[in-house]
Amino acid sequence: MASALVLGAGMVGSVMAADLCRDFDVTIADVNEGNLSAAKVRGGARLRAVREDLSSPTAVMKLASQHDLVCGALASHLGYAALGAVIEARKPYCDISFMAEDFGELSAKAKANGVAAVVDCGVAPGMSHILSAYAAGQLDRCENIEIYVGGLPRERRWPYEYKAAFAPADVIEEYTRPSRLVEHGQVVTRPALSEPELMDFAGVGTLEAFNTDGLRSLTTSLSVPFMKEKTLRYPGHIELMRVMRETGLFSKEPVTVKGTTVRPLDLTSALLFPKWTYGPGEEDLTVMRVMAEGIKGGKPVRATYDLLDFYDRATQATSMSRTTAFPCAIVARMLLAGRIKQTGVLAPEALAGVPGLVEDILRELKARGVVYTRSEA
Repeated sequence: MASALVLGAGMVGSVMAADLCRDFDVTIADVNEGNLSAAKVRGGARLRAVREDLSSPTAVMKLASQHDLVCGALASHLGYAALGAVIEARKPYCDISFMAEDFGELSAKAKANGVAAVVDCGVAPGMSHILSAYAAGQLDRCENIEIYVGGLPRERRWPYEYKAAFAPADVIEEYTRPSRLVEHGQVVTRPALSEPELMDFAGVGTLEAFNTDGLRSLTTSLSVPFMKEKTLRYPGHIELMRVMRETGLFSKEPVTVKGTTVRPLDLTSALLFPKWTYGPGEEDLTVMRVMAEGIKGGKPVRATYDLLDFYDRATQATSMSRTTAFPCAIVARMLLAGRIKQTGVLAPEALAGVPGLVEDILRELKARGVVYTRSEA
């Protein structure tokens, strides 16, 4: 049996590893013993847990070299170095890290080593990119793409009405990193949390949407004159986060208080995340809409993909961990099976042109209970 390595044993990594255990001998690595223990419970006897400092590229390369396939579920600040290390190990790689660096800079090295690495391969970015490119490709001319996505607690609780389903630093990054959009064929920048709008979603109700930097590679890979991605939260969240940001509570610049130097971001994270962390059995939901508008057969067409997914009580897995982990695990299998012929570092939208691949991904997701519904108007 082939072997797979999962880097990171958090909520997403543990679900990813458990899914891969269906077909592989799986090792999961993390520096946190608590994460590893929880992952072992989820993955069962076929999952091997290894404590390792994954901030070390040397350690990552050594681990990767011992396996046939590698999946990444690390926090964003570790993603780029891990990607480079796996490429050095010459192993196929599928990753969900929301790295700030330009992963395309490592593509030449991956091609030289004869391997493929699919990055940003979660729910958003990930399925959002795949479905955007797929829907655009079915039109004679695509003129507009809009992506709306949010992970939310099912139960709204004051004061935040929010829980974080992934790494704390990456959540706050959404509220501070400038957002890239495409308007009239040009990449433009807007502040995070800007241009709020209210939207209604069946099964959820009214949510507020705001600009975040989720388009990423789509800004250059698709030739579509208008594109945007917005994050969804319960109404009121934007104003609260704006106040905190403008107060300086998300700043990385150190301040001195009574002789002690601290980064406001570190203090804010320490205070917020005990309140933002999902407790055992706390249920969440994931809502996403991908819309492509254009011309087909001389007529205007709007193709829409909708996802509404909930916490899985049977497996006690959050919706965000499932909707993020499963695409990565599914595409990883396709990499190892040779379904993806390209080498280099690939953005997820690069997969949309492979015949039958998107249909197979959607079918595999549906088999796991994650269902995307397509409509056309």
